[in-house]
This record gives sequence, structure tokens and C-alpha cells, in this order.
Amino acid sequence: MTGDHYFSDAPESALRLTTKTLNLRGHEVELSSASGTFSPGSLDTGTAQLLKWAPAPPATGRFVDLGCGWGPLAIALALESPEATIWAIDVNERALETTAQNAARLTLSRVHTSRPETYPDDAPIDLLWSNPPIRVGKEALHQILQVWLPRLAPEGEAWLVVAKKLGGDSLQAWLNAGNAGEFIVERTETSKGYRILRVQRT
Repeated sequence: MTGDHYFSDAPESALRLTTKTLNLRGHEVELSSASGTFSPGSLDTGTAQLLKWAPAPPATGRFVDLGCGWGPLAIALALESPEATIWAIDVNERALETTAQNAARLTLSRVHTSRPETYPDDAPIDLLWSNPPIRVGKEALHQILQVWLPRLAPEGEAWLVVAKKLGGDSLQAWLNAGNAGEFIVERTETSKGYRILRVQRT
């Protein structure tokens, strides 16, 4: 896709960077966001709720931020678990570039950025965090989850944040019905209109 959607491969708008000081789960950092990516200029409410309610990640492992935008979830994971390997995944090249620049500025050498099709699918995922791209449409979103959730390790978990008004409850029901594999999905919190969903293998 082209244009200025956050799920575009290559945004056509002029690049505008906005730098903010954020507190990511107790770590105060300065991050840049970019025009043409998801939620430029500020930390969106859904991501903030996932950061608030998701439990502490393991100390080590392979973690994925699916739909990373300019990187707040990937950066938070890297700061909290410095020995883990973090993969920040997005289709938007500008998002990947901005995430990589943010990680480099903070000397987080274990953060790697990748398009979905170039992700090195050679090891199970221990933890996946995602504020998934709901606005790509239900069918496309389902296809994304059908690819990524089966990559979870046997004891791996995914934590998703989805607005209730954008289908958080129906997505939970769809996942529990086995449409992406055999998973148990529970709603652990509802906050500011968002559902926090925990996904585990059965």
C-alpha cells in the first residue's frame, strides 16, 4: 500500500519527527515518532494501557513487538529485559527506521527491526506484545494473527490490546474458537475502553 496510512509500506508524506520524553514502565527515555506511522507525536492510549497492565517479561528469550510503529513497546521490552532479543515487526519502512534509530540512541543493541516476510523464523517466540493494526480490516488482521500466534513457544504468551468499540470482544471469541490455532484467550483487564488479552497455548 502507499499513502499515509500507518500500515503503508512507504508513507508519502514529508518526514516530520517529534521527540517526546516518556516513562516506559519506570524507565524515562526520549523517543522520536515519525509522521506516516502509527500515532505520531504521542503515545496512543491503547499502547499505554498494554504497558500499564502487561506483567513483567521474562529475563531472557525471544520477544516480538508485532506492529511496532515507532517502537515504544519494543523499547520497553528491551529496557526491562536487557538480556532478551527483541524483534520489532512492521510493514511500514519509516516505522522500522524510527524504531531502529530510537533503539540505537539508547544503545539497545538487542533490538532488531524487520518486515514480517524477512523475520528469521528459526526459533519459537517466548513473548509477543502487540497493539495490532485493527484498521487494516478484520480479514487482514485475522491473517496476521494466524501467522504469528502459532509461532509462540509451548510456554510462550501473547499480550494484545484492542479497543472494545473496535472489536476486542469479538476478536477474543474468534481466537478462543480455534481460528488461529489452539489457544486460550482471557481478558485480564478493561481500561479506558481497551481490552487487554492474554493468549496462551492450550
